[in-house]
Amino acid sequence: MAIGMPHSETASIDPAEDGGGAIFAEINITPLTDVILVLMIILMFYAAAAVTQMQRREQRALNAQRSGLKINLPDGAAKEIEPGAASLVVGITASGDVFVNGQPVAESDLPTVFQNAFGKDRETQVVIQADGEAAHRRVVDVMEKAKSAGLRKIAIATRAGN
Repeated sequence: MAIGMPHSETASIDPAEDGGGAIFAEINITPLTDVILVLMIILMFYAAAAVTQMQRREQRALNAQRSGLKINLPDGAAKEIEPGAASLVVGITASGDVFVNGQPVAESDLPTVFQNAFGKDRETQVVIQADGEAAHRRVVDVMEKAKSAGLRKIAIATRAGN
């Protein structure tokens, strides 16, 4: 039945007569596209952050694997420094064992090792990687031996805070 026509008259069912036609509904996809683009941007930032964090973990694991030591570094907020080519990495385990560049070193041999390093390069940096459970006295002893050998650049390694 056509709109505005009385019931008594017969209405044409042909849609072309009413001026209508098939109903065409269009979906406006502009807002949907905006939402998808925003989600993609968020996903890209999240992925970049996750990759960076994963690379840091892998680097820490690689450094630990190179030294062969299981050292649980304490957390710290200081800026990161990368040990250079002219650096001695001294590891101190929780039990007090000392390693220089991944090799075990006896307590009595430390002054000789430090003097040899100082003789090769006066700018040698000593990076002490002491386990968080290592005795403070042990760390101070190693630092004093390095200083007495003439080494002045001494750094204590910490794990970067998250």
